[in-house]
Amino acid sequence: MARFDGLVATGLLDVTDDPAALDGSGFWAVVADFEGRLTCARFAEVRPARSAGAGPQAAGTETAGPSWVGPARTAWTSSLDRDGYLAGVRRIREQIAAGEVYQANLCRVLSAPLPDPARADVDALTARLARGNPAPYAGTVRLPAQGVEVATASPELFLEREGDTVRSGPIKGTGRTEDDLLEKDFAENVMIVDLVRNDLGRICATGSVTVPDLCAVEKHPGLVHLVSTVQGRLRPGAGWPEAMAATFPPGSVTGAPKSSALRIIRALETVPRGPYCGAVGWVDADRRRARLAVGIRTFWLDRDDPAGPQVRFGTGAGITWGSDPQREWDETELKAARLLAVASEAPTPQ
Repeated sequence: MARFDGLVATGLLDVTDDPAALDGSGFWAVVADFEGRLTCARFAEVRPARSAGAGPQAAGTETAGPSWVGPARTAWTSSLDRDGYLAGVRRIREQIAAGEVYQANLCRVLSAPLPDPARADVDALTARLARGNPAPYAGTVRLPAQGVEVATASPELFLEREGDTVRSGPIKGTGRTEDDLLEKDFAENVMIVDLVRNDLGRICATGSVTVPDLCAVEKHPGLVHLVSTVQGRLRPGAGWPEAMAATFPPGSVTGAPKSSALRIIRALETVPRGPYCGAVGWVDADRRRARLAVGIRTFWLDRDDPAGPQVRFGTGAGITWGSDPQREWDETELKAARLLAVASEAPTPQ
């Protein structure tokens, strides 16, 4: 099943890794791993969630099954510890000084064993996140046979489509309050906006790419972000294969230039990101509409880990020449703290 934007999709028809299928017909749930694995699932039935103001808040009412029993808050471990992360930030600054890159995202993946895998329902986790950390692009994709179980509370738009119009909403710049935002945050946002403009320019008509909003401050639970909007008009013949090839992985979670940033990410990060920093969302091929979020503030299950079933969550920060290593580590902690608390809390008594 899948749940997005107050809709619940059930009755799995087929699954493919071919993005061209998204130009065909039907309602599709989409999960794209940062490393390029694509899962597109078409469903037979799409209906509104049962309760008013539907969406993830109604998750517990739509499906019978296990609830969410999360790990203890102290059970989480990080793919990069504090010393390793600070060293990575310093290394990126060296690469910037050498002219190899202007900005690169450095991320780490947090993992914890599932205390009761039979009671680990990502849709129930989505409901918890909706109560404790509401987000504009929240949702669920639950395809256990395909190894895809994702609950997202993403605040960031990767690609939205309305007919021939496509838009993206890159986030760069994070603080506890607006007063925490630095000149570095605004410069970083503008840098990534330029990258996204170039990405969309590869699939949009010449002259149609614009930036309606630049560095708008958005408030989210426990923090604020700088968010910009980039949009354009698709050129004839540009479908989902071309769109994904031109824009993926999202520029806001890679860096600029993207090719150099990806090389640095591969060298410094110790585990794959998986759905984190990929894309999660839906495509309505019949209506030529879609909304894919950047896979941040996202949990996913790995039931095949040799150490036993795990729940994972990613966090990271964009590194520029103006970055202070400790401040960047603190940003990753800020982004993770509220969501880990929600996912780790004890189950509600019945």
